[in-house]
Amino acid sequence: MPEIILDDLRIQAEYLQHEWILKEDKRLRKVIFDFKVTSDDYHQVTTKLYENDFTVKIPDENLQFQASISTYSTSITNLYHEGEVGDYHLELIEQTN
Repeated sequence: MPEIILDDLRIQAEYLQHEWILKEDKRLRKVIFDFKVTSDDYHQVTTKLYENDFTVKIPDENLQFQASISTYSTSITNLYHEGEVGDYHLELIEQTN
């Protein structure tokens, strides 16, 4: 499983896709990935995602760039019960600054 790092949060992606998009005549990276979140990690993950802007690192691909969330979804909105696992989907777009 590829590892994705959002600032200091390490995520093991079950699915990872790269695309290029055109925004305001600029070619930007778009990274799409799915991952699991356990009840143990729920607070840490959601707190990080609320920040919305990240330094994204994908070590296996030697990639690093600034990005913002364009799409975010989850199969469950409350993982406070022990042993629960949610499916998360995240799409990040490179920031233009």
